[in-house]
Amino acid sequence: MSSENLPQSPEQQLRKPRVAVVFGGRSSEHAISVVTAGAVLRSIDRTKYDVLPIGITTEGRWALTADEPDRMGIADRRLPSVEELAESTEGGVVLSVDPGNREVVYSEQGSVPKALGEVDVVFPVLHGPYGEDGTLQGLLELSGVPYVGAGVLASAVGQDKEYMKRVFLSYGLPVGPYEVIRPREWQLDPSGARKKIVDFAAEHGWPVFVKPARAGSSMGITKVDALEGLEDAIEEARRHDPKILVESLLRGREIECGVLEFEDGPRASVPAEIPSVTAHEFYDFEAKYIDAAAGLVPAPLTEEQTAEVQRLAVEAYDAVSCEGLVRADFFLTEDGGFVINEINTMPGFTPISMYPRMWQESGVGYAELIDRLIQAALRRPTGLR
Repeated sequence: MSSENLPQSPEQQLRKPRVAVVFGGRSSEHAISVVTAGAVLRSIDRTKYDVLPIGITTEGRWALTADEPDRMGIADRRLPSVEELAESTEGGVVLSVDPGNREVVYSEQGSVPKALGEVDVVFPVLHGPYGEDGTLQGLLELSGVPYVGAGVLASAVGQDKEYMKRVFLSYGLPVGPYEVIRPREWQLDPSGARKKIVDFAAEHGWPVFVKPARAGSSMGITKVDALEGLEDAIEEARRHDPKILVESLLRGREIECGVLEFEDGPRASVPAEIPSVTAHEFYDFEAKYIDAAAGLVPAPLTEEQTAEVQRLAVEAYDAVSCEGLVRADFFLTEDGGFVINEINTMPGFTPISMYPRMWQESGVGYAELIDRLIQAALRRPTGLR
């Protein structure tokens, strides 16, 4: 019998739903996940939900953490970590993989394991590999615990920029020129792999962007203006992911649009525009999170342009079989057409993040946004769907 069909005890029927906010993780976006979790913990309705914060360290240990959102922000350009928030340097949190048992247990070497109670829904605010890429989602499917956001397949596709673009193309969505270099190509024929990139630049022109295929928050991305800078860009991208993506420069405006699951299906928010950042080569990590370049919400678009980007955002959401939420990123090119760059299945929820700002402007405040995501997860059946 699956967990959603198990009869509830009187205690379960009376208590508030328990939400485990899981954050941190092993990816290079660890700190941004902590900041996102702080914003979620600060805004979640404690009169409606019980909350259990669980941090995953950079080493992969699941830790019971302090419920102190004020310690989870960026202060004086210093990034937070789960290690600073963990209540113990040794203890670990374990989630049962028995679908009939949603209990969370805390254990520490030399001590009797301590039951922390059952979890009704997981809010995973991890970014990047080992959290946003389907791995954590697979664990939660095995555990039979509902969770916020995309399922295993959509999470994996949404994390891998190559396969994301392949899916978009198969659905007729407009995608810019790109080239992929896989790990085996570097191992067997590194000179041939470099030649592919040089040939791509010769065909589409410099500059090109060299980026990790499976990373986010603009980590590891380099704008390369000429052949001389290519080698360093490749090494920087491969430091984050052995598979890299090369994209041509698309001249135009950067436009983003949020998608949120309502009771009657997904809807798009008002779009936003990423401003030009004169102090940076492009909208990189520092521009996003350290210098906090503010986007324009709503984007100054015509009604026709707004309707078109909203339509494309929902189509991208459906193409990848997403659930809960997505932020879709586009270029409005000089010829007036939209080109989709990527989607983010768990966009940032920091106080300055574009996704909550777009929904705020669309009439859904931060606390309501969090509540809608949790309720959508609770409505969704676990298992194949």
